[in-house]
Parts: sequence; structure tokens; C-alpha cells
Amino acid sequence: MTNPRHAQDTPQGRYYTDPAGGPALVSVTNVLGTAVAKQALIPWAVKLTVEYVLDNVVSIARRVLTDRPALTREIKAVHTTVKDHAADLGDRVHTAAEQHVLGAPIANDPEVAPYTAQLVRWLTMWGVDLDADVEATEITCFHRRLGYAGTADLLIWLPTGPGGRRELWLIDYKSSATRRAGSVYPENTLQLAALRYCETVLLPDDTDAPMPAIERTGVLNLRAKSHALVPMPADRTAHRAFRGALEATRWLHAAPSSYSALLPTPAGLRTAPRKAA
Repeated sequence: MTNPRHAQDTPQGRYYTDPAGGPALVSVTNVLGTAVAKQALIPWAVKLTVEYVLDNVVSIARRVLTDRPALTREIKAVHTTVKDHAADLGDRVHTAAEQHVLGAPIANDPEVAPYTAQLVRWLTMWGVDLDADVEATEITCFHRRLGYAGTADLLIWLPTGPGGRRELWLIDYKSSATRRAGSVYPENTLQLAALRYCETVLLPDDTDAPMPAIERTGVLNLRAKSHALVPMPADRTAHRAFRGALEATRWLHAAPSSYSALLPTPAGLRTAPRKAA
């Protein structure tokens, strides 16, 4: 996960502080992570764990009796280690993408370089002029009235309208070392809709500006050897669905983590009926 300005990690996930004051705003990714179940993660974690065991079956068999506690911790951590590495790679890809779009120097990172090359290829294919066509990159978006905020990866003009008319796109970068370039998750639509219908954006000097009128939304999947821009239907219907997840997140974040057990009190105990003489 990238680290946008004004974003703070809390015990309940990421929140944004508002330079204008007022309550903290829950992040869009926090909402999705809290209230939207990612059904694909469980089979993915099982698959990784099974593959690890099968690839190391001899050494695991040797350690079962002599090193069982450490072996158990190691196997349980397989999917977490892979997930953490993927998240770190995604952060580095986002950073490199932002630096390229801004014309800033890009750190030498051999693992990230193929993904950056695919971004450059995509921009070239669309004939993008970075000075004329890029509206904003990594810009913070606020919806104070609803109480959430997020960061848009890229606002860019592309000639996708009738007759090649330029349309303003809101694009979110997604990187993966294993998924095909055309694959997306349903919750990507909710993320884009949440950002699209924010009310304001923060300028570099922390002043407000109206959220630009977004005409199209999509995910730009960057892979080491391919890329794909996948349009997503991030419309008002999707935004209503996100607002439902937002309400669930608020409830979950405010709910106690434990409740007291109910025990009978002496006054509430029934007295056993007396038998007739």
C-alpha cells in the first residue's frame, strides 16, 4: 500500500487527516478491506500453501517430529510472505509510475523496471503527451460529507469518445506477477466509484479544488510482459454499493471487540416451588 500525504495508519486501518480540520476520513481501501470480502484470497492462500508443502515434502517430512512448532509457523506464513512481497512490489510500481508521469528520476529497481516499461508502452500506444494529457497523478480526493477519502492514481485525457474526442479518465494501477493482464476484481469498481464521486481534491498547497468531472473509469493492469486497460462501470449504482460498505465499516469500527457474558443474579433466580404437604 502506498503512503499518500495526510494518510495515517491507525489500529482500525488507514484514515486521512483533513488539512482544513474536522474529523478524520476513512480511506477507500480501508472500507473495502473491512467490509468487502475478497472471496478469491482463501483459495489463493490454500493453493500457495499446498504448493509449498508439495515442493518441500521431503524436508517437511524430516522436520515433522523434530521441529514441528517452527515448521507449523513457517507453513502458516507462506501466503502472508507472498502477499507482503506483492504489496511491496505494487507500492514500488506505483511510485515508479508516478515518477515517470511527472518526469522525475526513477530509482534503479530491476524487479520494477519491466512494469514501468509496460506503462511507457501503454502511454506511447495512446499517443499520450504527458504535459497536455495528464490532469493529475496520485491526487488526494475527499468526500467530507460522507466521511471518506482516497488517492487517485491517474487522471488522464484519452481519445476514447466519438470521433476520437478526448475524455477524462480516472485510472487505477494494478500490478501482479501472476494474474493475466485482463483480469480484475469486482471491488475495483467500488474503489473507482468512490473516488469518482468525491467532492473535492487537494492541491499541492493543501487547498481545495472541485473534483473534475470524470467521464470514464478503468483499471490499468501492469504486468512484467503485458498490460491492459480494462474499463470499469464505476457509476452511481456502484457508488451506492460503496456507501453501503462505508456504513458497515463505520459500524464495525465502532463496535466493541468483546461483550460481557450474562450470568444469573440471585434476585433473578427462580425459587423452586414447594411441594404440597
